[in-house]
Amino acid sequence: MTQAALRKRVLAYLRAHHVMTLATHGNEGPWAAAVFYANEDFTLYFLSAPKSRHSVNLASSSRIAAAIQEDYADWPQIKGVQLEGVATQLVADEEKQVRALYGEKFPVVGKLSKAPAAIVAAMAKVRWYRIVPERLYFIDNAAGFGHRDEIVLQAVADGSRTG
Repeated sequence: MTQAALRKRVLAYLRAHHVMTLATHGNEGPWAAAVFYANEDFTLYFLSAPKSRHSVNLASSSRIAAAIQEDYADWPQIKGVQLEGVATQLVADEEKQVRALYGEKFPVVGKLSKAPAAIVAAMAKVRWYRIVPERLYFIDNAAGFGHRDEIVLQAVADGSRTG
């Protein structure tokens, strides 16, 4: 499969799925947490309470790993994304664009005026985060046990990476 075809397939996979398992490390050791995400190209965005263990971990170490996959019962069906990279908290002026992107995938966030009061209250307390992958793989056991293809990510001038 060409890189262009692989990239298209992985981006479709990311758009079709909603939950990522985020792995962080902090003073209490490693931690994994499931979070909803939205993506723009291979950059992922999520929101979280600033006092959650993974957010506290990110405040001291921005290095992360993450996985996105379904719950399969048969190993040849396993497909998913594995990545490693850097997660950073967004600054206020970046949040508006990311809220719109996130709201497209999760309408309750995009239409807060119509959301239940509990959601509105929770959204007022969250922080927004960006994950910039440094390495990203697509796993497809249908192509062979443990088969994975790497997406070649390009470094850009500001030091982040893009797909």
